[in-house]
Amino acid sequence: HPSVNMISILSLPLPELSKKLRDGSLPLEHVFYTYVGKALQIATETNCITEYLQESETQLRKMKLTGKLGLLYGVPVSIKDSIDCQGHDSTLGFIKNLNKPAAEDSVVVQVLRRQGAIPFVKTNVPQSLISYDCKNLIFGQTFNPLLYTRSPGGSSGGEGALVGGGGSILGFGTDVGGSLRFPAAFCGICALKPTGNRLSKKGMISGVPGQKAVVAAVGPMAKDVESLALCMRALLCEDMFNLDSTVPPLPFNEEVYSSTQPLRIGYYETDFFTMPSPAMRRAVRETKQLLEDAGHMLVPFELMNVDYMLFNFCVRGMFADGATSFLKAFKGELEKSSMGLFFWLAKSPNWLKTVLSWIAKPFVPRFSDIMRNMRANTVDEVWSLHHEIEEFCHQFIAQWKKLNLDVMLCPMLGPALSIGYPRKLSVAVSYTMLYNALDFPAGVVPVTTVTDEDEEELKGYQGYFRDWWDRTLAKAFRGSMGLPVAVQCVALPWQEELCLRFMKEVETL
Repeated sequence: HPSVNMISILSLPLPELSKKLRDGSLPLEHVFYTYVGKALQIATETNCITEYLQESETQLRKMKLTGKLGLLYGVPVSIKDSIDCQGHDSTLGFIKNLNKPAAEDSVVVQVLRRQGAIPFVKTNVPQSLISYDCKNLIFGQTFNPLLYTRSPGGSSGGEGALVGGGGSILGFGTDVGGSLRFPAAFCGICALKPTGNRLSKKGMISGVPGQKAVVAAVGPMAKDVESLALCMRALLCEDMFNLDSTVPPLPFNEEVYSSTQPLRIGYYETDFFTMPSPAMRRAVRETKQLLEDAGHMLVPFELMNVDYMLFNFCVRGMFADGATSFLKAFKGELEKSSMGLFFWLAKSPNWLKTVLSWIAKPFVPRFSDIMRNMRANTVDEVWSLHHEIEEFCHQFIAQWKKLNLDVMLCPMLGPALSIGYPRKLSVAVSYTMLYNALDFPAGVVPVTTVTDEDEEELKGYQGYFRDWWDRTLAKAFRGSMGLPVAVQCVALPWQEELCLRFMKEVETL
């Protein structure tokens, strides 16, 4: 409609947009159709949308009649493919899941609707979700809105591309190893992975159902931190606690979020497993400096045993059944050659995995560790694994408390890798996966972009293991001038508000 100023609507940050919608200074349908138009454009460019939720138009008409004003009244929101929306498929990129519409909305979607938000599209994911790229046989490859030769990240890659491209003002994804944080970092936006049970996961389809060693979470993605905070305010309400009684009834703590007390912040530049790209290291250094200048106290934190955590907790935890459930999900699907070696490994008997792991140890120690940890475990072994993860978590918290920290500043993998590289570089999830194993809230904030100097310095990148993975990662980082690089902001379990407060501080500085 000629009277609708689309540009000015799209330029409004979420808190301002929702205020204008609630006070009636912006008509609901102007905002809705502006975002539908923009989403269509971004979908054409990046292939990020899997489905348009037609009922959003009915919801829009009804809302004008009821006039019940929730915190997100009239805000169009996008939803990841794996989050149930009534009457729509949650495919996870598997053909067998087509034409199996969800019987009801997931709890998060129900609460969003009650808060007046309008879910209007579902977005693309990689097949099985166990990947940080974004491609499957049904919907194809999603591209990064900032540079089409790059991956948007995954598994919430469609969300990253749509929100990053400006086609959605608030998106929802899930994260079991970085699946919210990769797309946010790769597409230059913010995201929050809460503690696993702070928001309801009822009605979310998991890549490896029943797996408890590495904790999954559902969370929001948006252009700025204030939008994430508004979203958490809206979701942490009586409706959510009533619809899912397993979620602790902790409403949003305004006092913590709006506090201006100086923080005691731990930080590290590397996990000594995945060598950071020059831009990643610089992002942490510059952010540390700005925080110190603003009066916060920064304390070096020494990370221990990240390789042990990754192989023994994450690989072994996710595939404790010898990858049986993972393989079952692919049964009858057209297996993609990209997963060839992985499938072959997963299908091998335990004794073969052990022998191969032993042979490979002197030549490719990391590959050897992956093979060894993909064998089927006995119940006894799984229990002792869970016990070990608990112990690791308590030790980590003890180290945190000893330094008397409030929050932690950590590197985030970046810049965005070229398409096709994430599947070759599963080991590079070390920075994000740590906080799924620990089940700490972790958010991502873009802080800088890749410079010529970073590119120059990258020429000397060798990695810590100097193996095939390290050489491949160096290639994947190349030619990234101007692409965004983020940092991770981490807090202790259930401290989402403090995590957001720290993210806000980083964003402001």
